[in-house]
Amino acid sequence: MTLDRTAPARPAVTPDTGIAAPSRRVSPAQWASQSLTMAWRSLVQIKHNPSELLDLSIQPIMFVLLFTFVFGGAIGGSTDAYLQFSLGGLIAQNALFLTIYTATGLATDLQKGTFDRFRSLPIARSAPLSGRILGDVLRQLWSLVVLLAVGVLLGFRITTSPVAVLAAFGLLVAFTLAFSWTSVLLGVLARDPEKVQIYGFTVLFPLTFASNAFAPTQTMPGWLQAWVSINPVTRMADALRGLLVGGPVAANAVATLLWGVAFAAVFGPLAVWALRTRT
Repeated sequence: MTLDRTAPARPAVTPDTGIAAPSRRVSPAQWASQSLTMAWRSLVQIKHNPSELLDLSIQPIMFVLLFTFVFGGAIGGSTDAYLQFSLGGLIAQNALFLTIYTATGLATDLQKGTFDRFRSLPIARSAPLSGRILGDVLRQLWSLVVLLAVGVLLGFRITTSPVAVLAAFGLLVAFTLAFSWTSVLLGVLARDPEKVQIYGFTVLFPLTFASNAFAPTQTMPGWLQAWVSINPVTRMADALRGLLVGGPVAANAVATLLWGVAFAAVFGPLAVWALRTRT
């Protein structure tokens, strides 16, 4: 009796159950569809937890009101002048703070074993992660709209073109997508979702407040100005100001994108490695 060497290869069988392991090879279209499904799952959670939507809406409003009316007169001379300066910085700060949702959601899924259940499905391994990030980007856009709407109600005026405003949206999304890899790494390393807040704000507070988001660089001590001038939050805030109210854009936008590439290049591989190790 001879062996039939042309017979198709049998699917891999898991040693525990004898059930054929699902294939992980998916087409780009399937990967996109699976990622969108996971993003929708992330957003649907707001329906069952309305307080999350309040956080996405109330926090930006509180920041605009507090910084405008508490610091506006002292720093900008008037609330209107300060609002024209600070709103770009507030948008940059709020975008980075919202990446904490990526870390918290990921840490929760890992703690509850949700990612282990995803591994048993015939989907791309990266789909749950890319879906989580995409869902959080949509949250970013919602908060950006809220910030701009409140700012306009308080007297902020966009003095550029609609194309420039769309470019501001695009720049913000591009940078936060890249920066989200730091939150992914944080969410994987944090064994407890509650610790994410502690670790996250330890990084985000110095990064956002040691910038010119809320005060001009020239008003700071010389030793601090050296860092503030290259801080990615400073460069993004200046780029957003240029796109919304006028001013230099190209150099600041390029610097922002380069910072984004650096964050993704460093923290992306680390996050993927940590996720594979944990799951």
